[in-house]
Amino acid sequence: MTDLDTRKDEALSAIAAASDLAQLDEQRVAALGKKGWVSLELKSLGTMSPDERQQAAPAIQAVRAEIADAIAAKKASLEAAALESQLASETIDLTLPAPETPRGSIHPVSQVMDELAEIFADLGFAVATGPEIEDDWHNFTALNMDESHPARAMHDTFYFPDAAPDGGPASSSEAVGQTGRMLLRTHTSPVQIRSMMQQGAPVRLIAPGRVYRSDSDATHTPMFHQVEGLVIDRDIHLGHLKWTLETFFRAFFEREDIVLRLRPSYFPFTEPSVEVDVGYSNEGGRRVVGGHGDEEGHDWMELGGSGMVNPRVLEFAGVDPGEWQGFAFGLGIDRIAMLKYGMNDLRAFFDGDPRWLRHYGFSPFDQPTLSAGVGVRP
Repeated sequence: MTDLDTRKDEALSAIAAASDLAQLDEQRVAALGKKGWVSLELKSLGTMSPDERQQAAPAIQAVRAEIADAIAAKKASLEAAALESQLASETIDLTLPAPETPRGSIHPVSQVMDELAEIFADLGFAVATGPEIEDDWHNFTALNMDESHPARAMHDTFYFPDAAPDGGPASSSEAVGQTGRMLLRTHTSPVQIRSMMQQGAPVRLIAPGRVYRSDSDATHTPMFHQVEGLVIDRDIHLGHLKWTLETFFRAFFEREDIVLRLRPSYFPFTEPSVEVDVGYSNEGGRRVVGGHGDEEGHDWMELGGSGMVNPRVLEFAGVDPGEWQGFAFGLGIDRIAMLKYGMNDLRAFFDGDPRWLRHYGFSPFDQPTLSAGVGVRP
């Protein structure tokens, strides 16, 4: 065995014995580095005669290739072993739930608006919208509210300052014009007027949205949400109104024992007019809708106003009251949300407190659908 073969075998043994990449790299440098013994053997070829070079060069090149291959194979083996060791020490249990990431939530008002739209759509109602900045003709006059009606007072309604076209103060005649002063709508009833004026009769719609009144306490805020319903057709009567509301409340509160009481009242835009009361009980300090209000442990609670549309309102909207009649109703969205989901202070709806939203908010995947149980039962 030549000296070259002996050194090769020693190098291969050292490479095979390397326990980590650092030891392997030491063997690489010792054999193939700039001053390694294989590199020095290759440099010695320059001092040989042509015949000696022709005889020695193939053996040195073969040794160099064999050592390089051994180093590459050992490196791959060590890297694979290191990866196996890392995987064994960093095992992930895929059966564990993933950590929860921060996410937003749907506000209860938005959720309830989607719920009632789903229910009324199941009853054949369309959803109508209108401007929140309204004129007093659509907001008051067309709804049979005369100039002396208390709702027109400044302490109940947010009016915009009168202004002339150039931005300066306007005279009373310039400010009033044909449609009247501009204001923040106090109800969504103007949407009913605009819808009847645009499409005539028959009509079956709900008008959900924001409304504004100058009031603020635990159960009232200057801005709140309301839904109003309107049905105009032939031969409509109060029985249709009661059935519609009972069907809605049973689907919304998901209870079959909903009992309504229609109590005579007065609204200028309906005649006859009735307040809508619902039976409820107190359970653990919370009002729970359901049952007859005259039963022991139960009482009545007002949820909204309603009635047969006043013929004068139909005339204002361009609908012939001699041919068409119908009913209308209005409900506070925030209030029915409080009743369904157990909230007791309306002001918290608008505080923007993320802790409150985390508690009462809904997942974006909790969309109200008929398949999820929101809707009218057959």
